[in-house]
Amino acid sequence: QVQLVESGGGLVQVGGSLRLSCAASGTIFSLNAMNWYRQAPGKQRELVAGISSGGRTNYADPVKGRFTISRDNAKKTVYLQMNSLNSEDTGVYYCNLVKYDSSGTRYDYWGQGTQVTVSS
Repeated sequence: QVQLVESGGGLVQVGGSLRLSCAASGTIFSLNAMNWYRQAPGKQRELVAGISSGGRTNYADPVKGRFTISRDNAKKTVYLQMNSLNSEDTGVYYCNLVKYDSSGTRYDYWGQGTQVTVSS
């Protein structure tokens, strides 16, 4: 059974930094793509950043140049380093693991979410 546990959220001032972590269990972590999503109050959940099993990364336009996603396969952990935070980065951040079965069916697994609040 796949489990994802996020940590590292909190309250930070505009311009500050936070590092989120997501520890996975119950899966061969190195084979899975990993993503970070966020959901602001009253808005839909949106993709923030992703990293493939091979280490290729992608970012949403609003966070390019400020956020960095990385992974440590030995620790089964994915990270999101967030710098130059602004109020629009406020929201609940969710870790997402993607698996495909032999038929190509996609399965998504989610963490419980961690709150990030950027205050001015």
